Amino acid sequence: MTEPAPPGADAPTRDAPPPDADVVAEAVTLEGPSADGMPRRHGPAPATDRVALERQVQQTEKMVSVGLLAAGVAHEVNTPLAGISSYTQLMRAQMDPGDVRVEWLDKIEKQTLRGARIVSNLLNFARAGGSDEASLDIAKVVLDVLSLVEHQLEKAHVRVVKQFSPDLPPVVGSENKIQQVLFNLILNARDAMPSGGWLTIKTSLEGREVVIEVSDTGEGIPEADLPRIFDPFFTTKDVGQGTGLGLAVSYGIVQEHGGEIEVRSRMGEGTEFVVSLPLSQPVQEAAPALAGHG
Repeated sequence: MTEPAPPGADAPTRDAPPPDADVVAEAVTLEGPSADGMPRRHGPAPATDRVALERQVQQTEKMVSVGLLAAGVAHEVNTPLAGISSYTQLMRAQMDPGDVRVEWLDKIEKQTLRGARIVSNLLNFARAGGSDEASLDIAKVVLDVLSLVEHQLEKAHVRVVKQFSPDLPPVVGSENKIQQVLFNLILNARDAMPSGGWLTIKTSLEGREVVIEVSDTGEGIPEADLPRIFDPFFTTKDVGQGTGLGLAVSYGIVQEHGGEIEVRSRMGEGTEFVVSLPLSQPVQEAAPALAGHG
């Protein structure tokens, strides 16, 4: 299902935005603290830098508040959800397959599982940094995620373009959590293209960071929504179609890894998410042959 080149004449939807198009962007910089305890930043003019830093602080405060709330709420909600699910399965097992009530129980079970998924996402806010950190091959992580969502993308008529930089140095992180970020970004891209389209995933080396770009040819995100796109429970999807936690969870995971996440979008053209993760060791040691690729 993957395509070696960008969309051609048989593309199911519009082409991707041209490189020189005017793009609406909302950047969120997430870097670890420096020696003096202040967040490290690299960027343009000081005024722009200050505004971005203030926005980062505000976003971090939101995440801390939601994390404290989630820790209590998630555990309180999990117990009754488990009871509902268990009794629903028990009742269904005692009924004839043709009983009309089986369909009702199936609906109860489906909504219970949906609630459990929301609780699981909430717990990501309160969960401390895991001990499962390892040296990760980002290309392999991306391919593993694509293999798991391949059927869903095919069903949605979404075709994939992979543009991987060869021999990228490894990054240090939790494979499960980085996979979750990619799941969220890829499935969001699929949802943004209800009639099908092109999903492009690029990896590259920029300085001492491995960069993952996930872009779609969907309808784009309204400019007014960009500043809130990483807010917990904010969603542009229809009621019942999204919890508003996917991008917020992804924000927290990227922050935990000392990285950055950025979104660029233009209405009618598509959206691009860019995730930057620090290398596990200096690029000269990790892959000296790539000195010309940064």
